[in-house]
Amino acid sequence: MAAPRTAAGVLLAIASALTFGLSGSFASSLFETGWTPGTTALVRSAIGALVALPFGVAALGGRWHLLRANLGLLTAYGVLAVTGAQFCYFMAVQRMEVGPALLIEYTAPAAVVLWLWLRHGQRPGPVTVLGAVLAAAGLTLVLDLTGGASLDVAAVGWALLAMTGAATYFVVNADHSSGLPPVTLAAGGLLFGTAVMGLLALCGVLPMGASTSDVVLAGHQTPWWVPVLLLGVVTSGIAYLTGVAAGRLLGARLGAFIALFEVVAGVGFAWLFVDQLPAVVQLAGGLLILAGVIAVKLGEGRVVTVEPVDTAVS
Repeated sequence: MAAPRTAAGVLLAIASALTFGLSGSFASSLFETGWTPGTTALVRSAIGALVALPFGVAALGGRWHLLRANLGLLTAYGVLAVTGAQFCYFMAVQRMEVGPALLIEYTAPAAVVLWLWLRHGQRPGPVTVLGAVLAAAGLTLVLDLTGGASLDVAAVGWALLAMTGAATYFVVNADHSSGLPPVTLAAGGLLFGTAVMGLLALCGVLPMGASTSDVVLAGHQTPWWVPVLLLGVVTSGIAYLTGVAAGRLLGARLGAFIALFEVVAGVGFAWLFVDQLPAVVQLAGGLLILAGVIAVKLGEGRVVTVEPVDTAVS
């Protein structure tokens, strides 16, 4: 049964990475007409919650005690994995270029490996380490950071907080101990994340602003509500539902590395929808990321679990 589960998990993870990868292009088209990152993130999360909620309630099957027992987990997931990953990233790109901000945020898979090692004693083998190095090198090429963009401390701090949110997303997705069905976790996280962003907006922390002007997608004038609906339904609702389900099947480590395809997908969709043509070096980076994911999968069977030493006297 392991092979079919892994195959299903990989397909779900790729679907999640592709749908998440669309968000940059759609959001960028809205930014050009006066939408702020805060409004875009809030509306995206709210629509995603509406999409995921019926599935989450159905999967729960009346076991409402699971929600009460995991209220803290759902709150943390909504604050860190949903709100944190989006809001902190947008704060970072207000102060630095998008490429460096993405590169910092997508050190999350390495953070997941480190967390599993420190918290659960799952020491990565050399093949997994090689996969991490290849994936990091591939990301550097995909983001094409040869321009030597300048960084400031505040921007790096926000991007690192976004990385923490992304790492939390992968770790919590892979955790079976809560008893929550994966779609219920996704729906609850989106609902709590929307509530948190709503509070931030009311407090004036989240910058708000929108427009009903047409946007340009793939060279065509498009009504503003088209990218808004696609952002909410596809890049939020579907993306989180498939991502959480993939995490349960693959585990945090492999799920996080396959999610790196989001960067490759984002570059491709930016080329298609907003005419940002990727360079040859970026395509080479995508191949390095693929090699890194394969190496991580091969290294899964070589993880060494360090058991704690029992010093009690029997």
